[in-house]
Amino acid sequence: MHKQTIKKDRPLGLYIHIPFCRAKCAYCDFYSLPHSEEKMDAYAAALEKHLLEVAPRASCHTVDTVYFGGGTPSYFGEKRLTHLLKVIKKHYRVKSDAEITLEANPDSAGDWHTLRTLRRTGFNRISLGVQSSDDALLQHIGRIHTWAQVQQAVEAAKKAKIENLSLDLIYGLPGQTMELWEKTLGDAVDLQPKHLSCYGLKVEEGTPLYLRRAQEDLPDDELQADMYLYAVEFLRQNGYEQYEISNFARPGYASRHNLKYWTLGEYAGFGPGAHSDFGGVRYGYTRDLDSYIAGELKLSESEEIPPMERDMEYIMLRLRTDLGLDPREFENLFRERFAPLEALLQTYQEHALACWEDGRWHLTPRGYLVSNQIIGALQDELALAKAHRIAEAARGNYRIV
Repeated sequence: MHKQTIKKDRPLGLYIHIPFCRAKCAYCDFYSLPHSEEKMDAYAAALEKHLLEVAPRASCHTVDTVYFGGGTPSYFGEKRLTHLLKVIKKHYRVKSDAEITLEANPDSAGDWHTLRTLRRTGFNRISLGVQSSDDALLQHIGRIHTWAQVQQAVEAAKKAKIENLSLDLIYGLPGQTMELWEKTLGDAVDLQPKHLSCYGLKVEEGTPLYLRRAQEDLPDDELQADMYLYAVEFLRQNGYEQYEISNFARPGYASRHNLKYWTLGEYAGFGPGAHSDFGGVRYGYTRDLDSYIAGELKLSESEEIPPMERDMEYIMLRLRTDLGLDPREFENLFRERFAPLEALLQTYQEHALACWEDGRWHLTPRGYLVSNQIIGALQDELALAKAHRIAEAARGNYRIV
């Protein structure tokens, strides 16, 4: 057993994957399948069994976030969802103020009685997959809801007294103009959610949209960049803080579960396609629903990573957030000098891509647009510094100060 699993009260997030959807969206490459009552009952039983098996490993952890993602968890049904959450609360040490999120499609979240039952069980955050307020765009990308259903779902959540509401939006959709994106953002803000996620469309290989990409009127990179920068400024003016490349929240409403991914926190995933970083091991389960239901927990990957070897991850993940890079924290965590990175970051600051503020380096909105290149360059610089340190140590000329 790894040391991380026995350290008392270590925070832990749980991710429950619900891989069922009514229809597959044209752009989606997540693991999701059509649903039937029999299959969902069998899957709920398999999830419960898996949760019970892992519980002893988390006996010294405190669960502070639970996230039901998908797929479309809201299609899984009130009884299955509440039962699984009760299983978690019974067998894991769940904090009284834990953030418990349910992803939902607007067409399946309009019954406030159901939402009230879920809230009373413990669900306190809803993430709605909205994507656009334009019905024609929604239909074109395979979404099965309308903007009217979004409004109904938001009203139902408020009536059920679920205050923490998040909306997912996508920019760069086929045929989407700047005017349509501006309208979507305005319509979304009018609903007064606590949180907004704004994702640039990625045309993933193997999706229906990828197969017909040559026939689609896809916004070019320049227009996507303009859409992104507009969203950052518009949401800032409307009281939303950008705390990660694609995520914006009212003060105090940043997604605590998603922050675990970006701050190297521990999380355990359940279900086919789910990933974990738990007990010093990063692992994921294969995308095979039938094997999972049969109790075969097949791994698609598994890697043990000591804490001091996560320096590259630290750079990649922290620069996605407003937390940025803390030189002192970096040196304490990894026993490496930050100076080689400092020089490069100062160059980025001269080009308004990075900013030194409150003792940390973080990227600007324009820096986020080229974050992959910046992160790659910083990681290359770190690799060179490590190689030099190893060479110097071999010659007896290096010691950590």
